[in-house]
Amino acid sequence: MFIGRRAGGRSVVLLAAALAAAGLVPLHGQAKGADAVALPAFQADLRQTSVSGLSSGAFMAGQFAVAFSGTVAGAGIVAGGPYYCSGSPGMFPYIPYLTNAMSTCMNPAQAGVAPPSAATLWSAAQDFARNRAIDDTANVQRQRIYLFSGTQDKTVTQAVVDQTQLFYQLAGVPATQLRYVNNVDAGHAFITDKNSDLACPTTASPYINDCDLFQAKDILLHMYPDLKPPAAQLSGTFIKFNQRSFLHSPYSSMSNTAYVYVPKSCNTQSCRVHVAFHGCHQSAASIGERFYKGTGYNEVADTNNIIVLYPQVDASPVYPYNPNGCWDFWGYTSVNPFMPDFYRKSAMQMAAVKAMLDRLAAPRSAVHSAARRR
Repeated sequence: MFIGRRAGGRSVVLLAAALAAAGLVPLHGQAKGADAVALPAFQADLRQTSVSGLSSGAFMAGQFAVAFSGTVAGAGIVAGGPYYCSGSPGMFPYIPYLTNAMSTCMNPAQAGVAPPSAATLWSAAQDFARNRAIDDTANVQRQRIYLFSGTQDKTVTQAVVDQTQLFYQLAGVPATQLRYVNNVDAGHAFITDKNSDLACPTTASPYINDCDLFQAKDILLHMYPDLKPPAAQLSGTFIKFNQRSFLHSPYSSMSNTAYVYVPKSCNTQSCRVHVAFHGCHQSAASIGERFYKGTGYNEVADTNNIIVLYPQVDASPVYPYNPNGCWDFWGYTSVNPFMPDFYRKSAMQMAAVKAMLDRLAAPRSAVHSAARRR
């Protein structure tokens, strides 16, 4: 995960915002995707919603699961830190959130700083819940949590993921619901059992590595222990939908379009939903179909009545400053980056994804005819 630097500091960000407002530079993702349909409604069962992700997507998955703990039943965090990680006080007070995100939350030993403090972050989460910025943190202890850290991952190191484990232990998640895999010789990547993917210790685009481990199945099996074997051939539908309709600002860095996989059974049954967050440099704009069609989620979902939602973030080189297409876990979408709101339910990206879930849970619509079959 390479989240990039806010070159020139706050002045550059404010200047970029002013230029964008004046129409002198393009607003990222302002136009609607011409070939994307509206996200259909499938009367999904949100009580069994789960989330997962790699890298910035892992931070987002954990962030979303804590903020919406009343909805989310489980989270898979592959190379990600604890909730509100970039808000860690670190060794010095008043450290910018972006600095923490790139040091404390990634490779603290290399940066010469301490790892994030799970105890401090758990306390912060409880404070946010008391202020009703997020759901009651008592919900977290019922969640099923899957954690992964590769032994060759030098981007988000095990010292950080160790604190993620401790965060959930402090939250009261029982040992039987908390699985931590940290003995695989993997680089910074999502893991598969496909020979066509990169060698296991590699850290390189598209950040999908063959480690002889079907990680998507492991994540979903931990979320839903009653799973049937994956499908050999998909029977369902991929829908490219208009993600822009769920955004209320042009400064989200989210793409105009996103994707959802709907098993055939979910056209007539009420299915559960899994949200898969890609990592930095992993959106469809960066690697095409590799993440939303090549990581194995769909094969597992197809036989187990699970709709898989793939929201998308694109690179945004000016404002908001997100040059590598990462999910926001340090505040680049916030009006004031020194007092960010990325961790709140009302945060731009968080609210958009929740709105997508709400649409999937709404009474069935008649938009299926516009969906594209694989």
